[in-house]
Amino acid sequence: MKHFLRVAALAAIVALAASCGGSGSSEAQGATKLYIYNWTYYTPDSVIEKFEKEYGVDVVYDFFDSNESMFAKLKAGGSGYDITFPSGDYVSIMMKEDMLLPIDRTKLSNLGNIDPVVLGKALYDPDMAWSVPYYMGAAGVAVRKDKVPEYEESWSIFAREDLAGKMTMLDDMREVMGDALKYLGHSVNTLEPAELAAAEKLIQEEWKPNLVRFDAEAFAKGFAAGEFWVVQGYAESVYAEVAESDRDQVGFFIPKEGGPMYIDSMVILKDSKNVDLAHKFIDFIHRPEIYAEFCDAFGFPATANVPARALQTKTPYYTAEALANCELKDDLGEGLEAYNEIWQRIKIGD
Repeated sequence: MKHFLRVAALAAIVALAASCGGSGSSEAQGATKLYIYNWTYYTPDSVIEKFEKEYGVDVVYDFFDSNESMFAKLKAGGSGYDITFPSGDYVSIMMKEDMLLPIDRTKLSNLGNIDPVVLGKALYDPDMAWSVPYYMGAAGVAVRKDKVPEYEESWSIFAREDLAGKMTMLDDMREVMGDALKYLGHSVNTLEPAELAAAEKLIQEEWKPNLVRFDAEAFAKGFAAGEFWVVQGYAESVYAEVAESDRDQVGFFIPKEGGPMYIDSMVILKDSKNVDLAHKFIDFIHRPEIYAEFCDAFGFPATANVPARALQTKTPYYTAEALANCELKDDLGEGLEAYNEIWQRIKIGD
């Protein structure tokens, strides 16, 4: 579904472009490439191809698997990318780090399609001065129903000793700790020492002993191969790996307690050489028919674009209502160090 076969070639192109000072030419000289750095399994080929055809350009597409790796690569400099898709807490960080160009709203005609509910949650940039929401969602739990016919739609599934050695959770500090905090009735953004200690105890003593590992990269492939029966992860990752013939044996749910929620946004990087084209891409994504196509490709509900909902042709893997108890991850600033210390203790021995 993504440009897997092009990865090596695209990486080489990006490196070459960076060594030559970006995308090879300025907009004034008629640049014909747009360099996008996005999450794995996040923009269907069909959408990219439609954009390329309409605007007569080539999209150079590369992807990352965590906000941390994306941020580190961009901070290193010379990436050559024009657009990336950080989660809300990293939009805030990148704004503070002066890594972004402001959004020129005069170049965007489809902002009115964005759900006010999403903007109301995007407290890091509610006026879309630096970012435009792409998608609001959450990680959930995938279950092989042929192996686990009965289960509760709760984070407590990871405490089931009968499933030990057949489960993984994401190698993602804010996700796993946020799951534990919500399960215990606390905020995913808490800095209360007692609440953080309780979450650590739950993960260390009840969840981690049953896990094969913390895994943010290969969980979907392992699940599809039958190596894992229960995985925390993203629906689009799981269903992209599972064969069509096996999908009726997959259960996916957002736990009833809620968990960390994300709003991934489109931002234009400060050293972009294709600013006008970047705006065109952002506006293109929020055409209702394009947004519906994007969501249908990955089984998403059209959370960020209201008119797209009426144009969807496939039933999403979960509903927007399933996110009711989820909570957006905030930029914790210096408070993040408390999470880092706990996560390091949890990961010791992995």
